[in-house]
This record gives sequence, C-alpha cells and structure tokens, in this order.
Amino acid sequence: MTAAAVLASLQPLVTTADSEPEVIPIGSRRELFVDGHLIDKLIGDAEQRLHHPVPREVALVHDANWEGTGCGYHSVFQDGDRYRMYYKAWHLAVSQGKMDMDRHPLFCCYAESDDGIVWRKPMLGLYGFEGSKQNNICMTSGPLGALNVDAGHPAVFKDENPNAPADARYKAIFRSLKPLALLPFKSPDGLNWTPMTDAPILQGVGVFDSQNLAFWDPNIGKYRAYWRYFNKEIDNEDASQPAGIRAIRTATSDDLIRWGPHTDLTYVDSPPQQLYTNQIKPYPRAPHMLIGFPTRYINRGWSESMKALPEPEHRRLRASSSQQRYGTAITEGLLMASRDGLNFKRYNEAFLRPGIERPGTWLYGQQYTAWHVVETESALEGAPRELSIYAVESFWTGKGSALRRYTLRMDGFVSATAPSSGGELLTKPLVFDGDELAVNFSTSAVGSLQVEIQEMDGEPVEGFALADCPPVFGDSIDRIVSWKKGADLRKLAGRPVRLRWVLKDADLYAFQFRGNTPSEVRRPEKIGRA
Repeated sequence: MTAAAVLASLQPLVTTADSEPEVIPIGSRRELFVDGHLIDKLIGDAEQRLHHPVPREVALVHDANWEGTGCGYHSVFQDGDRYRMYYKAWHLAVSQGKMDMDRHPLFCCYAESDDGIVWRKPMLGLYGFEGSKQNNICMTSGPLGALNVDAGHPAVFKDENPNAPADARYKAIFRSLKPLALLPFKSPDGLNWTPMTDAPILQGVGVFDSQNLAFWDPNIGKYRAYWRYFNKEIDNEDASQPAGIRAIRTATSDDLIRWGPHTDLTYVDSPPQQLYTNQIKPYPRAPHMLIGFPTRYINRGWSESMKALPEPEHRRLRASSSQQRYGTAITEGLLMASRDGLNFKRYNEAFLRPGIERPGTWLYGQQYTAWHVVETESALEGAPRELSIYAVESFWTGKGSALRRYTLRMDGFVSATAPSSGGELLTKPLVFDGDELAVNFSTSAVGSLQVEIQEMDGEPVEGFALADCPPVFGDSIDRIVSWKKGADLRKLAGRPVRLRWVLKDADLYAFQFRGNTPSEVRRPEKIGRA
C-alpha cells in the first residue's frame, strides 16, 4: 500500500448521505483504546482506564568514569536479534552552594543486549577518555568541521525508510551548540557517525535542551521531528524560570535535512503543563498510532512534604546552588497518543509515577522515559511476551544514575473497563477486512466479555446479537471471539457495522480483525440485513 493510501485509510470515510454518520475504515489494523477515536459511547460503569508499568530490575548503572550522575536521554530499539541502547553521559558534581557540570564533556554512549533485559557496555575503542579508548563512547561533543556538536542530547533510530541507503541505515539527531539548532547524522553500523549536512537544521524554532528526535513515519511517507521549545504565550508559575512553558513542536521532511513549517502540538483535554522530553514514535504493533511518553516537570518548592522525601541532604545540597529548583523540582512520566501526529490525547494522570519512596526517587530527573518500548520475554514461564519500558532514577546522587526496566502487557497502556456491575462500549461505525475477531482482554474468574455486531442503525446483525455470543472469560493477548454459529466473519467484511462490547469485571485493551478476506467498502444504503 502506498503512503498516500495508508494516510487515507486513517481518515474517516463519510457516506454519501448527509444524514448518515461517518464510517471509519480500519481494515485489519490492530486498534487500541488509548484514545477515543473509535468510541461512540461508554454506557453504565464503563470507562477508559490508564494502566501503569510494573517496576523490574535495574537494567544499567551508569557508574563508569566517563558516565556519571546525569546520564539520560536513552534511545532503545530492537535491531534483529540484538537490542541497542544509546544515551547521554554527563556528570553533575554537587557541593554546598555549587554544582559543577564540567567534570567531562557530554558524550553519547552505547549499550546492547540479547534479550532487552540484561545489558552490557561493549568497549568500542572509538574515542579516548583519560588516555584510554576502552569505553563505550560512540560520539563526542565539540567542533566537527563547520559543526559544533553537542553529543549529550542524542536521539538514535534505525531508519525504516525503504529508500534509505546502506550507509545511512541508522540515523541520529544531536544538538548544535552554536548556533542553537539540530544536527542529523548517519551511520552504516550504528556506531560510526558522519554528519548528513554541513549546516544545522531547524535553527531558530526551539531551545532544544531536551531529547529532540526524528523518525520515519510510514503513515505519511515522511520523516517527523519533535523537539522542545518555550511557549511564551503561556506563562509558568515558577518565578525562577524564564517566561513561558516547556512545550513540544513538530515538523515533517522528505530527507531529514529540509523541513516544512513547524506546528505546536495540541491536546484533547489537557491543561498547559511543563513537558521536557516527548518520546513519540509509531507503536510497533499498531504503527498507525503515535505513542509518546513525555516527561512532566513541576517545581513544588519547599514544604513539609518536600522535606520528608528521600535523601533530604542531597536535596538541600542541590537547592543551595543558584538554582533552587534542582532540589525542589520533581519529574514523572506521562502517556499520550495521536493518529495525525499533531493533536494528542494526553492523560493528565501520571503514567509512570515516582513510586514508593526510596533512595534515588522523587527528584528532578527521575522517570525520564527512554525512547521507546520494546518487546521482551515475560518472567512468568509460559506467559506471552510483554512490553519493556525503561526510565531513569538516582539522578544526581551517588556515583552514577541508573536505568530501571518496567513492564506492561502487550497493548496494555489503556483499557476499556467495567466493574462487576457491568458496562458497555459502543463503537462508531467502522469497516473491517478479515475473517475473524481477535481480542486482547482480561477478566476475573466471574467476569466476562461479549461482543454484538450491529447494523448502522443499532439493530443486531442476524447471528451476531449479544445472545449469540457466549461470555468470553480469561486473560489473553490473542483470543478469537466466537458466536453460536462460529467465528467466521467473512460475510460482514467490507460493510459498515458497529461493535457493542459488554464488559463485566473485565478489561479490553485491543482488538483486531484479521484473515484473508480483503473487501471493497460498500455504502450502507446498498446493504440489506445479513
């Protein structure tokens, strides 16, 4: 399918009759309930529920001399049978009234793993540090020809553009220090980097003091970039900070060098808040959806609760410098999703809270989420694979910061859910391709899920009424739904229908029509009863 066709498939299909509701073609895509795009009504006690990652082991400790207490801005992705990780190496030394950020230049470092769980730092031998090349540094800061590279703000990705040449299969975005802008780099192996241009890109449209990123979006057949800027039209409540609020901008490009006009992100129902990173990327299991994990920043000032948080001596020490916020600010991870890359559903509740109080938590720099999720094996024998998410802790304390792994079930960001009292979700009219309906769901032992397939007017399709669907119970990321006459949906493929989901003590995370029955969309006025 061409990029134009994919983009068209993401837009609602409006029927010829003005009185008819819009019909959304979903084909055989996996659909998540992380946004409200397909939801017409939530009935009874049904609602959308945000789920939270489960903390696991520390994946990596940044304790080498060339790393330090401020390591972050991790990029993580699976590359064949290997997992790759790139990150900023930075050290902040704190003493009474002073913070020293110049122990060593900012570096970009590299780690890898066979399973996404146990990570290693290979000695690359590329750059020297204190007289030795025995380190995992893959890019250093400083002049490079006409460029001035800040290697401490990296975003690295494997380019999914089918036309990317072999020597540019891997791409990286670094920051330019003077002028303040971004720099695109390419690599044939993900370790040896060369600039793609002799001049910075996106100059003058942001402050870029964050993880600024770009990637190939197959939905539009272009590169997207997302970066940090100060929205000066909205003031913040922190008098110690510059006027404006930390926010996110975006633009698109055909070649990663020449960019179109920039646009500021908008949100469905979220207030202006300080956002540092954005961590946006197509979700691999449903790449028509862009999922982001921005970092929310808030300076809560001094209070009894602030003084009661972990490691108060470190907090007071950082606050004794010229910037008190280093001791009184807090960060956490959020979740947002979009289908057009511009307007996002951003959950106002934290996706990744600072968590139970313990050393290395509840501080500025914690829960900066890595870019992006990867699939890993479950620790439960026989359980399906799950999503791994990585986030920073122990920022600016001890010898070095750390990266902790968290897990989430597949597609498990948000569910349509109802308690034992029951609830329903009714979709907007949609058109699908495929032979069967698979669901990612979870119920209690007494809970259940049922699906009724309806005509456009709300009448059940014959043979697919609620009474025809035996209650489904269990906990599976891939269960086929059946009705009394079976699971075969071929006769309904290509015709507009609604789905009525009836839930009791159950969560529905995602669904997908799949099989081998592609169909042309037929107008509802040409369709009789099944």
